[in-house]
Amino acid sequence: MSTPRKTPRQQRSEFTFDAILDAAARLFQQHGYAATTTNKVAELAGVSIGTLYHYIPNKDALLYALAERHLRDGAAELLSEAAQLRSEQPSLAETVRRLITAVTRLHTTAPHMHRLLYEQAPRTPASTEKLKQFEQLLAGEVTFHLSRLGVGGTDPALTAVLLVQAVEAQIHGVVLDPLDGRAIDDCVEIVIEFWTRALTAQTT
Repeated sequence: MSTPRKTPRQQRSEFTFDAILDAAARLFQQHGYAATTTNKVAELAGVSIGTLYHYIPNKDALLYALAERHLRDGAAELLSEAAQLRSEQPSLAETVRRLITAVTRLHTTAPHMHRLLYEQAPRTPASTEKLKQFEQLLAGEVTFHLSRLGVGGTDPALTAVLLVQAVEAQIHGVVLDPLDGRAIDDCVEIVIEFWTRALTAQTT
């Protein structure tokens, strides 16, 4: 399994590592995975190939590192929205809309890169566990709101897990593979309406 050789810990090293990942992301989006080389990445990042190989052994490891950063940044954004929702405690409709909109933003920002990471980025037991932990954390936030709003049926925690898993799959599908040329925004609205109605029906 190709993964980064080391994780930078000093600020200067982090800056160099991020520059390498930014360059890789740009080249993957512009030219595709096959046409991108580590030499081109190093050149665009403004570092020597030796410096790149100090952190990254090959293209698969670049994809792995990009996927890790994507998950980390996405988790931070979603948890920031979750903190706002805890503070403001809006209505059910507004809570559902904001949560699903936040998930949608993660998919619509650089969708070509999102597809590449989803389809080709190497997966390890560690990365799979991180994704599972984040899913559980997000489900915990959803459980809080379902309980607060008195919805979610007799088992709000289970409902929250199913909601998180389903919304991720639904938004992933409508963003990366829109049905019959339908507009993404229209599809997302349907997802929001579906979950708002489904939760409203599950009053405790």
